[in-house]
Amino acid sequence: MHPIYPKLFEPLDLGFTKLDNRILMGSMHTGLEDGNNHERLAAYFCERARGGVGLMVTGGYAPNIAGWVKPFAGMLVSSRAAKKHKTVTDAVHQEGGKIAMQILHAGRYAYHPLAVAPSKIKSPITPFKPRELSARGVEKQISAFVRCAVLAREAGYDGIEIMGSEGYLINEFLVEHTNQRTDEWGGNYLNRMRFALEIVQRTREAVGNDFIIIYRLSIIDLIPNGSNWDEVVQLAKGIEKAGATIINSGIGWHEARIPTIATSVPRAVFTWVTQKLKQEISIPVITSNRINMPDVAEQVLADGHADMISMARPLLADPEFAIKAKNNRSDEINTCIACNQACLDHTFNSKLSTCLVNPRACHETELNYVATYHKKRIAVVGAGPAGLSASTVLASRGHMVDLYDAAAEIGGQLNMAKVVPGKEEFYETLRYYRKQIELSGVNLSLNTLVEPSTLSGYDEVIIATGVVPRNPKIPGQDNPGVLSYIDVLRHKAPVGESVVIVGAGGIGFDVAEYLIHTDYSPDAQDPASWLSAWGVADPEVARGGVVSMQFPKSPRKITLMQRSEGKLGAKLGKTTGWIHRSTLKHAGVAMVGGLSYKEISDSGLKVSNKDDVDEIFPADNVILCAGQVPNRELYDTLVAQLGSNVHLIGGAHEAAELDAKRAINQGARLAARL
Repeated sequence: MHPIYPKLFEPLDLGFTKLDNRILMGSMHTGLEDGNNHERLAAYFCERARGGVGLMVTGGYAPNIAGWVKPFAGMLVSSRAAKKHKTVTDAVHQEGGKIAMQILHAGRYAYHPLAVAPSKIKSPITPFKPRELSARGVEKQISAFVRCAVLAREAGYDGIEIMGSEGYLINEFLVEHTNQRTDEWGGNYLNRMRFALEIVQRTREAVGNDFIIIYRLSIIDLIPNGSNWDEVVQLAKGIEKAGATIINSGIGWHEARIPTIATSVPRAVFTWVTQKLKQEISIPVITSNRINMPDVAEQVLADGHADMISMARPLLADPEFAIKAKNNRSDEINTCIACNQACLDHTFNSKLSTCLVNPRACHETELNYVATYHKKRIAVVGAGPAGLSASTVLASRGHMVDLYDAAAEIGGQLNMAKVVPGKEEFYETLRYYRKQIELSGVNLSLNTLVEPSTLSGYDEVIIATGVVPRNPKIPGQDNPGVLSYIDVLRHKAPVGESVVIVGAGGIGFDVAEYLIHTDYSPDAQDPASWLSAWGVADPEVARGGVVSMQFPKSPRKITLMQRSEGKLGAKLGKTTGWIHRSTLKHAGVAMVGGLSYKEISDSGLKVSNKDDVDEIFPADNVILCAGQVPNRELYDTLVAQLGSNVHLIGGAHEAAELDAKRAINQGARLAARL
């Protein structure tokens, strides 16, 4: 029994096989599944297998062309293709790991014109209306699932996960919202759930009894007219009887307007629904969503909410998550901050996924931190995300690194991000880097303003001095009521009850989010309040688990404005921008675009709208969030003196609003090649 995490590291006996612990690396589509990337997939999964995870699940593979998520997405339909997958499964097994393949049929979520569905009803998140399956077509889809499972076994996988949640094809058969058929595959619930049961039953018959079948079941749909609790339980019992080994919890359809995995979602906020299901069936149940540290996972298991924990992105962020926890090194875990910037945002923009806090994720074959035999003396100026990334990787490779910062603490702009409600996970990122500085031997000098003369004698100098606020040059901006975002987020300047925020980029939204809360502390993410705000209810009480939202109104009158016309926050993350806009809207924040800033006075901010009509927005405070510019003063001086051995990274290289993804990636890649 593990002394700290006894439940998490308790083996799970499935009868015909045993899992070493209760950690599942959940399915994530990375883009490596598309095309011939088996060597890269092998490296990606091997690193996680070595890290000690109990079982891994691949990104989704379609059972046929109609099931593609997008054209030429991953698909397994032939023995020839199965042989290529042996590269992955053989490598994982050599590391002592276990791996299952997810079978995913996109249904009406398919981003191509060959989409099929139970009924001809277009999805709100894709441009293609699906073709309604005939009865014969339904049988063909079932056969495709079964054939894909058989091929997965042939490819050496230890099991499969049948994707029956998140609003994909199987899920679409289950609810009247998307299934308006009148034949034996529609109508009453027994008919609607038949598609799922037939897939599981026929798959079990085809693959035998010594093969893991995980069924991903939508336990709370989070859409109007979704499944009620009786239907969820009825389906789960049917899936168990049909031969599933494990049931995995699916939370919400992709079209649901309730966030489920973003950083603003409290940790482990949906495990109570898994607990309800666990009481109804006898096979193991997996819980998921926003479980990113071992103590959280242990508590969920200890409370009896599940038999196993699915952590997808946490294993993207740190492939050694399990072994670090097992060896009592949890303070070394590079915690997933649920930002979605480099994983889901990349996926939905057809880019290869990676991780903001771990740029090596999905790049294991080309971004390696190899020990150096030619040790250099290297100075890094700036302990923001770029400087932290560069200095710790350099030191871990064996270089002698001095890290300087004028501030009293590491982190740079992360110290502003961490105080924004819903971005508390940046505290974990800073904890991780503090530990890495200690372990790697970086010589850290804080409260140190570096002069060019300080940097003579170094083999390499890296400038990561970040950004400074852009001056919007608004007449009257020296008025005492004018504050910068730094005054508010970093220095906690008092802010009045009526506020105008100039600039509606990421920083403007962060400041607005900060100001709609009162008496905020890092522990204020109360799960019950969050569920109420977003209208999440017990599916036993409300069909689909959704009721009306109960967002608290902002204690301040806040107006967020921008010069350009169009939607405010248009450049925010693809998968999270809507959450920020929705939060501010429900809190009562006014959003205005298409303005010219004329003057700031004691009365407030005078603007001119697109019709050239002047208007004054009264305000106790005007907060300037008008972007940033690179802080390159030191760099420019050094280049003239030292030449090519001076490197520029992070915000000092290119100012982008609190873009830690680019900064950490730049720092790591420079450190890998020096």
